Amino acid sequence: MKVLDFPLVKITISFILGILICYYFRPTIQITAIILILNLVLLLIFYFLSPKNKRSNLFFGIFTYFISFSVGLISLLLNTDSLQKSNYLYFKKAFDKPHTITCTLREKIKSNDYNDRYIAIVNSIDNKSYTGKIIVNIQKEKATNPLITGNVIRAKTVLQTNGSSKNPNQFDYSKYLSNKQIYAQIYTQQSELLINRKIKKDIWYFASRINTRIIANLEKANFNKAEMNVAMALILGQQQDISPEIIQDYQYSGATHVLSVSGLHVGFIMLFILFILKPIPNTRKGSFIKLISILISLGLFGIVSGLSPPVLRSVVMFSFIAIGNHLRRSTNTYHTLLVSVLLILLFEPYFLFDVGFQLSYIALFSILWLQPLLKNIYNPKNKIANYIWEALTVSFAAQIGTFPICLYYFHQFPGLFFVTNILILPVLSFIMIAGIIVMVISLFHSCPDFIVAIFEKSIYLLNLIIHYVASFESFVIRDISFNFYYLISFYALTITAVIWFKNPSYNKLISFLISIILVQLSFIYTKNKIENQQELIVFNAKKKTIITKRNGRNISVYTNDSLLKTEAKNNILNAYLVGNFGNLKEIKSSQNVLLFNHKIILLIDSTGIYQTRFKPDIIVLTQSPKINLDRLLQELEPEIVVCDATNSYSFQKHWELSCLKKQIPFHSTRQKGFYKLN
Repeated sequence: MKVLDFPLVKITISFILGILICYYFRPTIQITAIILILNLVLLLIFYFLSPKNKRSNLFFGIFTYFISFSVGLISLLLNTDSLQKSNYLYFKKAFDKPHTITCTLREKIKSNDYNDRYIAIVNSIDNKSYTGKIIVNIQKEKATNPLITGNVIRAKTVLQTNGSSKNPNQFDYSKYLSNKQIYAQIYTQQSELLINRKIKKDIWYFASRINTRIIANLEKANFNKAEMNVAMALILGQQQDISPEIIQDYQYSGATHVLSVSGLHVGFIMLFILFILKPIPNTRKGSFIKLISILISLGLFGIVSGLSPPVLRSVVMFSFIAIGNHLRRSTNTYHTLLVSVLLILLFEPYFLFDVGFQLSYIALFSILWLQPLLKNIYNPKNKIANYIWEALTVSFAAQIGTFPICLYYFHQFPGLFFVTNILILPVLSFIMIAGIIVMVISLFHSCPDFIVAIFEKSIYLLNLIIHYVASFESFVIRDISFNFYYLISFYALTITAVIWFKNPSYNKLISFLISIILVQLSFIYTKNKIENQQELIVFNAKKKTIITKRNGRNISVYTNDSLLKTEAKNNILNAYLVGNFGNLKEIKSSQNVLLFNHKIILLIDSTGIYQTRFKPDIIVLTQSPKINLDRLLQELEPEIVVCDATNSYSFQKHWELSCLKKQIPFHSTRQKGFYKLN
């Protein structure tokens, strides 16, 4: 089956290109509307001309793809909350001083050491209607937090923008929240909150109540806390309370996908429902009854699991697969998946930039496309051997498809992923079936002890297997440098290789060889780019001064922290090394004077001692030195003053005013992020 010949594939690609162009270039709504109307007019013209002139069919197809592209543009613009005039971003004063903010709690998210955290919908600011999503941080207290989803709360506080990444190559949490349409946070205490007695009872409220009821009934049945937290992740997608140690085990064993409710879990549920409905005959009426039962069951599962985006994506995806099976179009599964992609992205185009969305669909497409090819390599006659071979081929197909994107985002590769998948598949199958039964019973009343015990022991066994595989840490390849050029070229290589292996021909071989050249070019380009780069970085670290000098791949570190020389891993420095294909050449103690590209950098630390016999180009202030900066600036006349995050806030504000008076640029890493000198 020639997947790329499907018109829907080209329409989907055009639609996704529209989303990407809009995301990176942000055309105005007026321009996109004009583009759409123009394409519609041209499409209608060629539609009426096509019966008379066959050449018009070509243009009709082209403008169909242009319309799909235009719809992608408009879809992203309409779903960008920051462009809505009613959004709280347009009330600038709320970011400067406290205002009375009223919002409705939508979802409880993972807490930190200091705050309970919620996603909330803004209702009003100072009794004036506003919209938009924010994160509410409520300081933890000894008393239990009484808040639930649906509570309408009021607090007088300041909106705070999400802090962007302050160091190079670090995860940009601000961008991550922005893609979820969350642009600000508030911090408050329970004592400062006014809670409205009237609860907003929408679908999220009922989903939360169902979820809470299940957890309460499981706790009554004395379900072990550690195993219950994993059960909540496996069945309901609730990962908030899983310990970091368990999460690390799943990462190292290559089983992270198990903890996130995805196509794997929803697929198990769909197979279980089909098994229950097996006695119903496959007549037209029977098939319709099965379809309705599957759709209702998947919908209820989505509600019970809290309507989280990953669950909703999987539910929509398998709902379309069920509809395709009902319409006797199971052989055209690609079409079914493409329709689900289009529908999801039409209403939530920002899902395209979600790693979970990308991994889910790439893995599923890879399994459908590659697994039959791998399976035909060997045909075992023994049932056990056949089971192991099928599990292996499914695992390898998914891993081949997701390998480049996993390296791009996570920079590590679990070498024993295939062992993990073979070992856990039977246990996971039982857990999913038992979990559905336990959750359904717990929805109404406390589950019988013997069922809970069986379910608990099965999860304990799963964790034990995962921990055992993860203990072979030498098989986990970490800190793999992998950039966007590698990502594109490796996918080109994978796709052309599979196309050639499936149906060999001269043209396909040429495409495969070109993709190999493309991979080589990406390596050569990256190598030349890195080796020709030189830069000095002053990092934003709260408790230590970190300065790096880079010459090509070789990176030297200057720091006042003696522990940095013995630490196995420093997250700030490690992200920089991996992101820049760097080799750590040496770690030295901080020096008062550094030379870089004919620039003199003077470092003044807590001693406050500095030399005046030369004039530095750059002054770096660190560890809150007690100096008279006005006099220092008059004596040394630097081009710029850099202040890292080890300095006290009061000192920083005073120095900033001094630089302002002398009209000398002042760079605070706490406010602006790392300082870079090329």
